[in-house]
Amino acid sequence: MDFACRYTSNALVNQLHILMNLKTLTDLLHERTDLTVEQTTAAAKLLTEGAVDNEAKQAFLLALADKGESASEVAAFAAAFRRFAIDPGVDEWSGGAIDIVGTGGDGAGTFNISTAASFVVAAAGVPVLKHGNRSITSKCGSADILEAVGVRLDASHEQLQASVRELNFCFFFAPAFHPAFKAIMPVRKSLAADGKRTIFNLLGPLINPGKPAYQLMGVYSKEWLLPLAGALGELGLKRGMVVHGRPLPEQGLDELSCAGENHTAGFGSLSDLPVTLKPSDAGLPVCDFADLRGGDAEQNLATMTALMSGDPGAVPAGLRNTILLNAGAALWIAERASSFEQAVELARNTLETGRVEAWLKTVRSFYQGH
Repeated sequence: MDFACRYTSNALVNQLHILMNLKTLTDLLHERTDLTVEQTTAAAKLLTEGAVDNEAKQAFLLALADKGESASEVAAFAAAFRRFAIDPGVDEWSGGAIDIVGTGGDGAGTFNISTAASFVVAAAGVPVLKHGNRSITSKCGSADILEAVGVRLDASHEQLQASVRELNFCFFFAPAFHPAFKAIMPVRKSLAADGKRTIFNLLGPLINPGKPAYQLMGVYSKEWLLPLAGALGELGLKRGMVVHGRPLPEQGLDELSCAGENHTAGFGSLSDLPVTLKPSDAGLPVCDFADLRGGDAEQNLATMTALMSGDPGAVPAGLRNTILLNAGAALWIAERASSFEQAVELARNTLETGRVEAWLKTVRSFYQGH
């Protein structure tokens, strides 16, 4: 047998071995068996291998979703993809930083509430390490609005570090920090086109390459509150909460809102957090869900500019208060206020005194200068 034949034979044997490994794990899932940390980590690695057949990857992801991902499996996947991620070199700030992020997928078409809340929090002096992507399920994702504001998505690591140092803010554009996702992208797109969610619909908020110690995470479904809080706790975050808004009986939100009731689950030192949160708990009135509607990047930029002016009448009161609710929750999580209500007042003061508007102008100057 010549070298070419031996190579072809060895490659085929290796491919069959890989497929059998993933098939074995898939079979366990079909038996409704939760995978161990070691098995989940192995599966994460196999999913990033270009040599693994896409049909095998799809079968595994569908079987995992059908069984239902456990907190341990989600945490193990997140830990693996954190290791696969590129390190941006912001450890100096991560211990006091927060991410405010949602999973997306709620289909609500709301304004970029978490991004606006991030601006308020950064202007108030808390480092925000934000991780996100372009829009998938809405007209304007976090990367879209940030790019419209003037933030560069292709910033170098040195620029990102300078951004945290000078602005208390930086944005990690997900595709630039997760090369391991390239091998799974065709499968994700295919499943998304069929309307099928997988664990990858949940992983984005869990695999921030900056590894902030605090987090406010929104999720599209109430059923994921406890599993994701458990996963974030297992990942070792200091303090935070996972939230799900319910503005209407038939509509969920991947963030807090002043339109109706909010459901929560805490982790870290907030593990005993109450399970429901109303706007009145933060001294805010209830609003109409219609106040929260967003548009495309151009429309949302105009809304963002008006909001950051600090003028209480510049945008619908419900939207403004919802952003204060989320910013207040983040400031409270980051231990900048002794109570939720005090944190909301800190957010309000930061906005109304013009600090956020001034901060946003500095952001634009920073990125123009770089």
